[in-house]
Amino acid sequence: MASPLAAGAILLLVALSVADSRPDPLIRLPSYRTNQGSEDDSVGTRWAVLIAGSSGYGNYRHQADVCHAYQIMKKGGLKDENIIVFMYDDIAYNEENPRQGEIINHPQGGDVYAGVPKDYVGDDVTVGNLFAVLLGDKTALTGGSGKVIDSGPDDHIFIFYSDHGGPGVLGMPTYPYLYADDLVSVLKKKHAAGTYKSMVFYLEACESGSIFEGLLPEDINIYATTASNAEESSWGCYCPGESPSPPPEYYTCLGDLYSVSWMEDSDIHNLRTESLHQQYNLVKDRTSVHNTYNFGSHVMQYGDLNLNVNNVFMYIGSNPANDNFTFIGDNSLSFPRSVNQRDADLVYFWQKYKRSAVGSSEKIQAHKNLVEVMSHRLHVDQSVELVGNLLFGTEEGSNILNAVRPSGMPLVDDWACLKSMVRTFETHCGSLAQYGMKHMRSFANICNAGVKTETMAKVASQACTSIPSNPWSSLHRGFSA
Repeated sequence: MASPLAAGAILLLVALSVADSRPDPLIRLPSYRTNQGSEDDSVGTRWAVLIAGSSGYGNYRHQADVCHAYQIMKKGGLKDENIIVFMYDDIAYNEENPRQGEIINHPQGGDVYAGVPKDYVGDDVTVGNLFAVLLGDKTALTGGSGKVIDSGPDDHIFIFYSDHGGPGVLGMPTYPYLYADDLVSVLKKKHAAGTYKSMVFYLEACESGSIFEGLLPEDINIYATTASNAEESSWGCYCPGESPSPPPEYYTCLGDLYSVSWMEDSDIHNLRTESLHQQYNLVKDRTSVHNTYNFGSHVMQYGDLNLNVNNVFMYIGSNPANDNFTFIGDNSLSFPRSVNQRDADLVYFWQKYKRSAVGSSEKIQAHKNLVEVMSHRLHVDQSVELVGNLLFGTEEGSNILNAVRPSGMPLVDDWACLKSMVRTFETHCGSLAQYGMKHMRSFANICNAGVKTETMAKVASQACTSIPSNPWSSLHRGFSA
């Protein structure tokens, strides 16, 4: 008989929502070549930084997104010396990968792994190395290829980040995580150094709008779009059981809805004539399922919105094969059924369990993994809820923890306090891990309510008498803050 946790996992997976799909054919309309918006290639250099912030085969889609982005940059004319890639690199040759040495980002797509630079892989994928790369500071690097953005005042920079996230935080395969205030501080330093002309930042993560909301200035020549607003999840796509589904030998999601939307648009259009604003509107329409927001998210834009009149070509080049394709105002790309990104790992674990042979060691291990991940989720949710009740009372606890600040305000006033609260909680209750990032708003609201770290430590020790032994809750990887 299945344990209550396993049964709960099955019920949760059955209840996962999906979006309607539109199997519209891909339409490409030929047109004459125009020079509208073409930039002078002799002015400045294009730089790209591509970051997959996760590890593990269950997070296949993030590295697939980044590898696909690299192929777009290469076809667009960027040189490897100007493309810097961060990814854990544990997918292509993972024993679970049915196509060894290959990664795909679409059910009918080809290999996107070939040729991808291995600049920062494994434990070199760190916040410190990312900041050093962005600032062009080789002395601050620890490991990796040594490549940094050695840009000048006429250069254009493109940054793409794909991973799990939470209010005010982005995941990394190593600890600590990337916090919004630190990222924006680095972007401000980059601007103050005068080493770029303009920058574009595409961000895939849950609550990704919170990374820039109330934080990213409008006057430092940076334009950012995010997969979701400050209080909602983003969505995985090309997942098992959805439509379109990955090839039958895959049991993990191949991509993320926002990410594949901007990349599949870039694959087919002449980016010399497509503006950032036009791409934003197409991605927004597809990611929101025709603005219904049923099983989709609100794609947002932040920073210097005046930059969105620039053509996409200025930042990622354009595939010469698309020179005769005209911009298509209506979204001709399909609307794949999607899965809430926070539940994508459950799809992966459930598919592993379901497909393993009855009585096999693989099925026993898959069942163990599924129970452990559900146990971790339950532990984190209950622990945070209990901390809120102990601090503010059972009637007000939930309201205070879940309160959302008005639009335009940052998540928290004191970011050092937020990190201190997270570290204090993890000291007593164990790691938040990628799922627990969803509770960052609760810790921010504890800070906004004026709670002291000493009080938090006392309450957390009462809420959690021990740290669970499962690998998700274990602190062996360190603290996330």
